[in-house]
Amino acid sequence: MRPPKRILIPFFILAALAIFSFAVMWLWNAILSPVLEINTITFWQALGIFVLSKILFGFKPFGGPPRKFRSRHSKWRNMSNEEREHFKEVWKRRCEDQKQSGEKN
Repeated sequence: MRPPKRILIPFFILAALAIFSFAVMWLWNAILSPVLEINTITFWQALGIFVLSKILFGFKPFGGPPRKFRSRHSKWRNMSNEEREHFKEVWKRRCEDQKQSGEKN
């Protein structure tokens, strides 16, 4: 009798987490330690670095921009040519104002 697939999911997640943590530890110790002359790390430190990077950079398997960033670009794609020109003019004025205030200081 086979166990339900739902029961196996946590084991696959833990196995993937362990594999990626070992990969982070191995890469850190093999590359960064000799090149930058920094201390080697343990499995638990590698696990912490991996989890922290996932929190900071997202949980997508191959990276990529966060959803907020993508939604901003989808607004650009949905703009008409007139709206795009207006947007460009507004930002051009903002940049010129910023340059002028920077020159005064």
